[in-house]
Amino acid sequence: MKKKVNINMDKIANAQRATILMEALPYIQKYHKKIIVIKYGGSAMLNEDLKRQVMGDIALLHLVGIRVVLVHGGGPEISDLLNRMGKRSEFVGGLRVTDKETAEVVQMVLAGKINKGLVALMETFGRHAIGLSGLDGKMIQARKMDERLGYVGEITGIDPAPILGVLENGYIPIVSTIGCDDAGDVYNINADTAAARIAAALGAESLLSMSDIPGLLRDINQEDSLISRVTMGEEQALIDDGVISGGMIPKIECCLEALRGGVRRVFILDGRIPHSILIEVLTDAGIGTMFTK
Repeated sequence: MKKKVNINMDKIANAQRATILMEALPYIQKYHKKIIVIKYGGSAMLNEDLKRQVMGDIALLHLVGIRVVLVHGGGPEISDLLNRMGKRSEFVGGLRVTDKETAEVVQMVLAGKINKGLVALMETFGRHAIGLSGLDGKMIQARKMDERLGYVGEITGIDPAPILGVLENGYIPIVSTIGCDDAGDVYNINADTAAARIAAALGAESLLSMSDIPGLLRDINQEDSLISRVTMGEEQALIDDGVISGGMIPKIECCLEALRGGVRRVFILDGRIPHSILIEVLTDAGIGTMFTK
């Protein structure tokens, strides 16, 4: 007759929690007082549950001494407001054609509604945040990229001083991606590009780019074909093989630009997965594609 074994599930659960915390310890030590830039966009911005989880992840990282900078876009909300105004959105090469009126809407949505909403949400986690835009202190300097696109900006310079000032005072900077020129014109800036340039200017340890895909896939129809690591120089063969194509090419170029600018690691991770930031930063597993030199 088999001896009956009493299993205390609470003890097992507690042991698992302790293991997870111990697994996170070396990563907390590794990133302590280092800067991580997170580019925030996609479904994680539109789903309220995911949005709270993202803000909670950032709050936890900040609490353990990691200096987090959040850089956000907001394309869907811009399109929604333009639609309600009866103004049709037009795109060329994936970039929004931005006339003067559209530029005003972009500024209102990004630097106003979205940015301040994220600041308010972060405060509910007991962490203090300050909302910035690329206009503040001329942080993101830009010029017209192409006359056909109107006020879509090509970045000419990044002044990280406003962000560094916020970090030094213990706050979490939340940055909206609009830029300006010497004449005071406001430009719509691609969030991936802005995040890469900001991460480089800050000398960030890592850049995490949240997306609606698991990472770089060898076969876009197979989510289990994730390429977990790409070393700089390998991207051309992946382009030649068609693994990197279409809209992924500029996204990958932003990753490489950050590396060339001195960022040590760049990740593309799936923002649709709850707590994807913590999984990527504080666990052995990781879930996205890592780019390194």
